[in-house]
Amino acid sequence: MKIAVAGGTGMVGRHVVDVARAEGHEVVVLSRAAGVDLTGGEGLDVALAGVDVVVDVTSTATQDAQESRRFFDAVTRHLLAAEERAGVGHHVALGIVGSDRATGGYYAGKVHQEQLVESGAVPWTILRATQFHEFAQQLHGQVTLGPFVLVPVMRSEPVAAREVAERLVALAVGRPTGRATDLGGPDVRRMVDMVRAYARRVGDRRPVLALPLPGPLGRGMRNGALLTRDGADHGTTGFETWLSGVTPRAGR
Repeated sequence: MKIAVAGGTGMVGRHVVDVARAEGHEVVVLSRAAGVDLTGGEGLDVALAGVDVVVDVTSTATQDAQESRRFFDAVTRHLLAAEERAGVGHHVALGIVGSDRATGGYYAGKVHQEQLVESGAVPWTILRATQFHEFAQQLHGQVTLGPFVLVPVMRSEPVAAREVAERLVALAVGRPTGRATDLGGPDVRRMVDMVRAYARRVGDRRPVLALPLPGPLGRGMRNGALLTRDGADHGTTGFETWLSGVTPRAGR
């Protein structure tokens, strides 16, 4: 099968590419390096020639709701239109568990992305997953106040990016199913504990404090809106296993 991966150079995308190739599939990475501009649509018609399925794991670093919506609107519309022209029979998108319950910020764009996919002409599958183990790494040091590292008060159910990629590839080679069963991690953690553990691993001695974020997004982070519900599937790789593979920083 010929699989195109949008966002194939990112955190999850790299795993999707590796898993798909290991299973013997032909993989096309949709990236600027390959002459494809996902936000502008340039290069997509050539890149999607002969493609059977597109897996969209694109992401953006913004936490602004409007910017997130603009990014996912552009990428998704261009992908779906090019897929329709190329006769692609299956669009697989990665969503976030609870993004429709903890609205705002980055999640606003993910909800908009799902709406576009669901209303599009290309048969689709959407897999919602919880935050990855790497989220603790991303939050570490992102916001500081003097000697303190600040993280949001958040209950998380971290899942391995590799396991998410394996599920995405399994869905991609099957028939379009609409909303697939959600995928979460093996247990529920406090984000502040995860960031503290990561800080210790890399030798950062700064205190890590948890602060509640305002608004619907902050409430959703605190009240468990981003956790899976009954009937979800769960990965088996725990946070400690992922953390053991993080290389401590030299000189710390």
